[in-house]
Amino acid sequence: MSPPTRTLLHRLKRLWPYIRHSRAGLVAAGLAALITAATEPAIPLLLGKLLDQGFAGGALPLWVVPVAIIGLFAVRSASGFVAQYGLAWVANRAVLKLRQGMFARMLDNTPALYTQQTSSGMTNTLVYEAQAGVTILSASVLTLVRDSLILVGLLSYLLWLNWQLTLVVGLLFPAVALVMRALGKRLHRLTVEGQKATDELAYVVEENMLAWRIVRLHGAQAQQGRRFFARADAVRRLMMKALVAGATMTPVTQMLASVAIAAVITLALWQSRSGGTSVGDFVAFVTAMLQLVAPAKHLSDVMAPLTRGLAAVERGLDLIETSPVEEGGSHDGGRARGDIELQAVTLRYRDDSPPAVDALTLHVRAGETVALVGPSGAGKTTLAHLLPRFIEPTAGTITLDGVPLAQWHLLALRRQFAFVSQDVVLFNDTVAANVALGAEMSREQVRAALQAAHLLDFVDGLPQGLDTPIGHNGNQLSGGQRQRLAIARAIAKDAPILILDEATSALDSESERAVQAALEALMQGRTTLVIAHRLSTIEKADRVLAMEAGRLVEQGTHAELLASGGLYARLHAMQFRT
Repeated sequence: MSPPTRTLLHRLKRLWPYIRHSRAGLVAAGLAALITAATEPAIPLLLGKLLDQGFAGGALPLWVVPVAIIGLFAVRSASGFVAQYGLAWVANRAVLKLRQGMFARMLDNTPALYTQQTSSGMTNTLVYEAQAGVTILSASVLTLVRDSLILVGLLSYLLWLNWQLTLVVGLLFPAVALVMRALGKRLHRLTVEGQKATDELAYVVEENMLAWRIVRLHGAQAQQGRRFFARADAVRRLMMKALVAGATMTPVTQMLASVAIAAVITLALWQSRSGGTSVGDFVAFVTAMLQLVAPAKHLSDVMAPLTRGLAAVERGLDLIETSPVEEGGSHDGGRARGDIELQAVTLRYRDDSPPAVDALTLHVRAGETVALVGPSGAGKTTLAHLLPRFIEPTAGTITLDGVPLAQWHLLALRRQFAFVSQDVVLFNDTVAANVALGAEMSREQVRAALQAAHLLDFVDGLPQGLDTPIGHNGNQLSGGQRQRLAIARAIAKDAPILILDEATSALDSESERAVQAALEALMQGRTTLVIAHRLSTIEKADRVLAMEAGRLVEQGTHAELLASGGLYARLHAMQFRT
């Protein structure tokens, strides 16, 4: 069911799983709102009694007036605070649970999520819209409940005081409901469009934060400024349209209310002149009727923020409730031997695109070191991403130790792989936390991994040693240090299968030799796939696989492929041409 077709009640019900554990706060807020609503009719009642008994007859003791007024507003103030605090307590607990649910679903979602969504859009949904949406909703719901109860209380008092005049007031509500329904649908649509436009604007900012060097190098500031302005202006136009839709509710409602008020006062004056009501009752009725205007206005105004709040929260709810999660089997064979086999595996990133991997059949024996070479776009990295199921093949079967990957439990499958890429990803945490990512490790184990990656001396020289924060994606480290830290993380994992995608590309020659020696020692007894453009780093591989356009065109040892004069020999000749 698409969001525009959902009723308001159904959309609010979707939040119940996130607030049902906070019933105490809801009950306290509800009771406090009820007390506030109950005190509203007391104001015109007190005023009417004061006119009839205080001024006219003088029978009302003077001390009653200040006690009644101060006591009434003390109760209203206390109940108002409890209602607001109680609902805010519920709302903030709901935000916490909603964020937990969204983040958990983001972590176990299918890899397609990360190609279909931008990081800025996900951040906007999870961090900003969740908080803003629930905060707006809590204030809107408080207004909705409190002012609805106030209306019921005042209307009940008016019916008791003069039911004929109250019927005239009652004619106002169907007209207001029709206006709110029509404008509410338009406001919801504009709010959803505004969210998408805001995501696009945030993505432009994100891109320019990441690519600031390229932008300045190419003098593209003016071009990117125009791009930003176009997105920002689109957001502005949608916000203005939403403002018009929301702001229209108030003047329309006020005009309808003015018609009802004018009719009621005219009829009340006619009744008072005919002796049908006292001055106190007339003033009490008019006062109570005028008190209806504020809650009626609040209820008409609440539709706009309520719609915006729901639209903001629903994006997170849709992520939790409707987005697919990764699925795996139940097989967990402990530590794998590392025997990998591909049977006629094909992968297309799009149906209308050529295959990135084309009917590939390959057997990598346990403990074997296999190097993948070929020009850019040959399918080497795609093949590496197929093994831990970061992407799924379009056709064919991949097995690990004779068991199809789809039958492996995902955690058990990915426990078998350590991956080091040329695109290093580090976390804004300590050195130790980055090395021991996802596992409990002793300080000695972390130090041993850093030693093997030839990074321990550098880390020991840092102000806080292993506990030194490394900044956003390790931006407080050099390129070589970042890559050696990623290698230390792979060493610490001690997985039976290593995937090295240009793992030493950011190292100088001296560091590369040292780390290469550490990697070669680590490769012993492990299945290793090495992707490298620098062919000098793979000469010791058990087997070299030359790929082109997603196909395996030749394989053999380094010496055999050089002697055959094929693709590998041509790549080698171009790289070492003097």
